[in-house]
Amino acid sequence: MEILVSFASSLLGDGSRILCGSIYSKIRNFSKFRSNLDALEKEMEKLKTRKDDVEQQIETGDKQGKLPTAQVVRWLSEVNKMEADMNSMRTAMEDSTNNASGCCSNCGVRCKLSKQVVDKLNEVAQLLKDADFPAGIVIANHLPVPVEHIPGPSIEGQSTASKNLAMIMDCLWNDEFGRIGVWGMGGVGKTTLVKNLNNKLKSPSSVQPFSIIIWTTVSKDFDLKRVQLQLAERLKLTNVEESPERMAIRLYERFEKEKRFLLILDDVWDAIDLDLLGVPRPEIHKGSKIILTSRTKEVCAQMTTDVDIKVDVLNEEEAWQLFCQNAGKVAMAEPIKSVAVVVAKECCGLPLAIITVGASMRGKAKVELWHDALTALRRSEPIKGIEKKVFTPLKWSYDSLQDEHIKTCFLCCCLYPEDFSIEVSELIRFWFAEGLLDEHQNYEELENRGMAIIESLMDSCLLDLGAQVDTVKMHDVVRDVAIWIACSMEDGSKSFIRSGIALKHWPENDLLKSSRRLSFVNNEMTKLPDWELQCSQATTLLLRGSRFLEKVPYSFLQGFQVLRVLDLSGSCIKSLPLSLLQLGELRALILSGCSDLKELPPLKGLGKLQILDCCGTRIKALPEGIENLTNLRQLDLSYTPHLKTIRAGALYRLSNLESLNMRRSGYWWGAKEKVEMGQAPFEELLHLERLIVLYIDLSIIPHSSSEDYITWIRRLRKFGVFVKDYGPGDNAIENSERAFIRPRHFVRRHLSLKNYNLSAVRQSWWLLINATSVDIYGCSYINLMLENLAMLSHTVGSFAGLKSLTIGKSKYGFQPGVGRGGSQFDLLPNLEHLYLYSLDFLESISDLGDFLGLRFSKLRLLEVIGCPRLKYLLPIGGSIQILEELKEIKLKSCEKLEEFFRYDASRQIMALDPVVPNLRMLELNKLPNLKTLCKENESWPSLEQLEILDCNLLRKLPLTIQRANNMKEIRGEQQWWSQLEWDDEYTKSSLQHYFTPIMVNPFVIALN
Repeated sequence: MEILVSFASSLLGDGSRILCGSIYSKIRNFSKFRSNLDALEKEMEKLKTRKDDVEQQIETGDKQGKLPTAQVVRWLSEVNKMEADMNSMRTAMEDSTNNASGCCSNCGVRCKLSKQVVDKLNEVAQLLKDADFPAGIVIANHLPVPVEHIPGPSIEGQSTASKNLAMIMDCLWNDEFGRIGVWGMGGVGKTTLVKNLNNKLKSPSSVQPFSIIIWTTVSKDFDLKRVQLQLAERLKLTNVEESPERMAIRLYERFEKEKRFLLILDDVWDAIDLDLLGVPRPEIHKGSKIILTSRTKEVCAQMTTDVDIKVDVLNEEEAWQLFCQNAGKVAMAEPIKSVAVVVAKECCGLPLAIITVGASMRGKAKVELWHDALTALRRSEPIKGIEKKVFTPLKWSYDSLQDEHIKTCFLCCCLYPEDFSIEVSELIRFWFAEGLLDEHQNYEELENRGMAIIESLMDSCLLDLGAQVDTVKMHDVVRDVAIWIACSMEDGSKSFIRSGIALKHWPENDLLKSSRRLSFVNNEMTKLPDWELQCSQATTLLLRGSRFLEKVPYSFLQGFQVLRVLDLSGSCIKSLPLSLLQLGELRALILSGCSDLKELPPLKGLGKLQILDCCGTRIKALPEGIENLTNLRQLDLSYTPHLKTIRAGALYRLSNLESLNMRRSGYWWGAKEKVEMGQAPFEELLHLERLIVLYIDLSIIPHSSSEDYITWIRRLRKFGVFVKDYGPGDNAIENSERAFIRPRHFVRRHLSLKNYNLSAVRQSWWLLINATSVDIYGCSYINLMLENLAMLSHTVGSFAGLKSLTIGKSKYGFQPGVGRGGSQFDLLPNLEHLYLYSLDFLESISDLGDFLGLRFSKLRLLEVIGCPRLKYLLPIGGSIQILEELKEIKLKSCEKLEEFFRYDASRQIMALDPVVPNLRMLELNKLPNLKTLCKENESWPSLEQLEILDCNLLRKLPLTIQRANNMKEIRGEQQWWSQLEWDDEYTKSSLQHYFTPIMVNPFVIALN
């Protein structure tokens, strides 16, 4: 070969030697192609091994929060490119080998590949040389990842949780909310919810509003330094072995470098000082947010959250799905499924209980095991795994209650049956009688204290709102935990609870002897033991709801020497034994609803009795010796129609009486000149100096200008005075009273006038001017009364305390007499609720407003029903420009109503400004002539709920696309909705998903 090249070179001369050298190089590469290729493959193996080693160190460093150096990143990129080039070259060689034709072209390709092999061999050698990395492979990471994935179960498919998640997401985008509270009872899934929020923000499809999201768990035993270390680790701060004060400064400086951060503080038990922690306040670091989860709403308040979102339990369908996920296929198998469904329901939607119980039953294919678990759950007995995973975490909420009395108050709530709605007043009364509240406080102070305790328990998610107004209840799992605690106490406060289990016989159980509280509420016992029981420690005996119990044996009560509370309400007892008088420590005797009880034994010996409740009994007279109960503080004689005699002086001596309820008793109070000889007159009540709560029926309002009446009525904190309220067969009026429910603060000082001659009511202004709510129903001379009030205003001023006014069932108009006018100033400046019913002559509310000079500046709710001549509500302009506080309007059965407002040309505000800018709820029913709600192009920006039925001429709603996001629900007939007119189709389509069609039953309409 060399001879051949030399010969060719001599022939071509010096100018061609360079070309020959090139040819020589190519020939040499070609001749060494195989050996070079083998060498390249071996070097590539070394390079791959080194690459694997580098990547392994990078992975290890990543777990330590470290990053590869820039040199390493470039090197790996070059190695990856080299591997790609090698794969391309191998493919080309295979094609060259497989090409059997075209020898010359094949030889040319092989020469080219030979050159590439040599070049790659040199490049690989350089990459191996560069792989020493004297500065190291990884370095500390000073730039944290914006969002880290947090492992946790998904809430996908759970509509309740998804709704809460959407609410939190909305708050994150709303600049008004810098601090967001997420609260709920233990085990409800708050942590799971915010984990899903975090991971949703990490999703590639999510628009990321934050430069960094930081999650930290606070826990019950808050350790400032530990939480600071968590934050420092997430922010990649080094040298963290510093004092909490110095660390707070460093954290604050580091947070300030973030444009917008989101800090999630999970499981907060007490308020955290952000300054001590080292976190900038969201109100200062604009755009940043703090989300905290807590078991109590109180913690959210202490952390001054801008919005609080309560996490509730799952609905039944979601609970069953979650239960099956954890219990497995066995829960769906027959015959287990029917039992499994009930077991799942016993968890009452609490995710922690559902998951734990479901997992404990996983794989158990014997139906007997499921029945056994169900029995244990119903008895509030923790099955295997429940005590540690469910009961103990929930007990932490109980342990966190700061006051031992509050803890006991909480445990008293589990004495009632499962799902039982407890009246708030009854609960507070029970706590007081048990000695859990300060007996030196008066009725109002006790009520305030009791309400504060209830609010605290609700904020801790240990109590929920009950099914009825002014009631509370316990979540079933919380009740199970409370029973578990109450039945295992060793300090003499143990409870024996057998409530709501259809118990038919008194139990023979030694635990009765050592228990302080015995509860047999809502059972089916027909008789009690006729012997003396050894219950010497019992202070509470609850037998309420024993609907088959007719007798309390004499000897039965003899074993309860220290009994403080005896509740027999709702039983069928006809009398009480004289052994009752031996209960010298008795504080509360509750007999409400004992409809067969006609008399009580003499009560003289019960000197410590403070509460006597005879509501709904058939007693005909007050028990003998009641005047000696000088410690009696609460007496309930309401709904006792047979009680028609009260001896003069019988109540006068009850010097400590604070609350007297005689609503719907058979005794009508009247002035002393109007009652029979020997009967108690109304004036006797004025001498009860500690009385602050009173509910009575009057035959006539006492006419007096004496200061004694004024001083007395102002001393009362609550009163309900019902004047000629009912008579024989007056059921219609009783039913109408239940047609609406006023807010609690309005009924604190209530006056009801029904079927009463109002011509002389001027002489009773002392009662009117002190009422917060007044009902006038079926009364004559109402126009004369209004005139008198207008005239009286010049003497006594406005009726500023009145917040609720109801006028109903009147055939008389509000027109003043000849030569008389209305008030020159607003007589009801603080009126918030106005109810008008069955007013045959009312054409406009201005008829009433002109009489009393009303401006409606504080009006929040307006309800008008059955006013057949009503043409419009109010004139707008002049004295009424805007109804700024109005939140709700309810109109029904006003056949002639054509429009809401009649606009005066003198109206000063801009034509398109809404008359009701804050109206949220609108209910319209049976208004066949209603055509317009407001002026053309006027919109009501705050509307959230609409219900419109039988208003077929109403073609347009005051809604725009800009306000569509406020809407929560629109209800009405499908035909009406389809015929509505819109400014544009986009508005209608945006509101369409809020619309729910209502099927109207024509038979029901005919009845109405």
